[in-house]
Amino acid sequence: MKKSKQTPVENPPAQHLTWLLPAAAILLAYILYAPSLSGPFVYDDQYLPFRMAAYDHVPFSAWIAGVRPMLMASFWANFQVSGLDTTSYHVVNVLLHALNAILLGFAVKRLANADWLGAFTGALFLVHPLNTEAVSYVASRSENLTVFFFFAAFVLFLYRKTAAINFATSAGVLVLFGAACLSKEYAVTLPALLLLTDLYFNKDGGFKANWRLYVPILIAAVAGGFFVLNVLKASDTAGFGMKDLTPADYFFTQCRAIWIYVAKFVVPISLNVDHDFPISRGPFDHGAIFGLVALLGVSAAALVYRKQLPLASYGWFVFLLLLAPTSSFVPIRDVLVERRAYLPSLGLMLITAEAIRRIKVHKAVFVLPLVLFAAMTYQRNQLWAEPLALWRNAAENSPNKWRVQFQVADALYRNGECPAAAAVFEKTHALDKPDYRVLINWANALDCAGQPQPAMERAQQALAIEKSAQAYALIGMLHAKQNHSQEALDTLNQAIAVDGNFDPAYFYRGNVYLMLNDSARAIADYQRALAINPKNEQAARGLSRANRR
Repeated sequence: MKKSKQTPVENPPAQHLTWLLPAAAILLAYILYAPSLSGPFVYDDQYLPFRMAAYDHVPFSAWIAGVRPMLMASFWANFQVSGLDTTSYHVVNVLLHALNAILLGFAVKRLANADWLGAFTGALFLVHPLNTEAVSYVASRSENLTVFFFFAAFVLFLYRKTAAINFATSAGVLVLFGAACLSKEYAVTLPALLLLTDLYFNKDGGFKANWRLYVPILIAAVAGGFFVLNVLKASDTAGFGMKDLTPADYFFTQCRAIWIYVAKFVVPISLNVDHDFPISRGPFDHGAIFGLVALLGVSAAALVYRKQLPLASYGWFVFLLLLAPTSSFVPIRDVLVERRAYLPSLGLMLITAEAIRRIKVHKAVFVLPLVLFAAMTYQRNQLWAEPLALWRNAAENSPNKWRVQFQVADALYRNGECPAAAAVFEKTHALDKPDYRVLINWANALDCAGQPQPAMERAQQALAIEKSAQAYALIGMLHAKQNHSQEALDTLNQAIAVDGNFDPAYFYRGNVYLMLNDSARAIADYQRALAINPKNEQAARGLSRANRR
């Protein structure tokens, strides 16, 4: 019997889209964030542990020994690839952001039971300017890496094949939950999100039906909660030990801050890397009571209209739940930070999905805000590419914030604009009580600007605040520049006595010895500086000069 010729079966268009849309999302993410891909380390990036010279030879076990081993493992991988070149760090952040947008889209698609709403909200998350800080800021890897594992666990939970979760899926969710918590502590909110989801959408029962997941994950969450409390006790920037920021102060402040996050999600203008947001010391301070009443009112409405507007009702409580670790009553020194809205924006996306599926217009209309937000995100990334532009933008919005002016001055100094940097350091100094860091950097800027005597005065003021090797070494260097050789040596010896591993002190002392034609001692000091920090290029050049004599 003659066999009939079979026509190859082509994949249906929907199957092509399954691969095409994620690929397009990743490509679009790199286009929007292209300006900042080679941007330098900024802000707290400067204090990441691998920026220290000793990390060249630190074993992997030491990298992951802290409270966020998954985060540090990702940084370790970047460091192996490119050292301190920032491009690979930014590339990973952008890739994670694109994957997070894809995962969010799948979550909304499942909850809304609408493919196009999943695609739209995923695209909105991808291009939204409010997310820029969480992506372009290298230190915010803690946000987008945590959210990747968090969203992956949530999507796995949502796409389980039966209402009652099986052991294999439970194990997958638990592994992803653990990875999220080991990236950043606020991931402990995942069990509450899963319970809330079952409460809203699982008609076959929640906790009882999914005990295979909830028993171990709640035990893990409780253990994680105690771990977080121990971390907060040891922190000087968060927790209950800050006397100048009580839980009540923080709570009332957050009653206002939460609405700022909502407002910047709806209209993302005046974005700021460092907000100057006043503390509410009571319910009536800065109108905190109105924010609290509004929160209670919207929460009550979400409960009343739960059946009529299920996505919006659920989304509101998701937003509050995921924001709770940073916007409730546990004090954090920085009271308003844009990157904290990155994970909670899942809830706002669900509210958006509820709203737009009820608007009777052609779906093409919703492309317009995506295009507008994409343009704004691209423009925002142009600022992140240049620290001075970024901090000048912040200064326009927070002109009287000490830290903002400090960063402007530091960026000016790094750009070689020393007189301008010195002027801004002077302005920074006037905004608050004398600060060691300001005085040290101000002294360096004055020295660079050719003003040795004012530089010496600022350095001595810094030394009066903190008897550090850095301050002694700076004073010694300034003495050397004024040909005060003995005073320079005395002060540099004090710097070394305070910290024998402070390599600039040896470099400066080597310069003094070289100036005194004592090449042997100069060579010894340069070699000591390089032994401590092989990347000290100035010491390497000094050693080369000394060897030629």
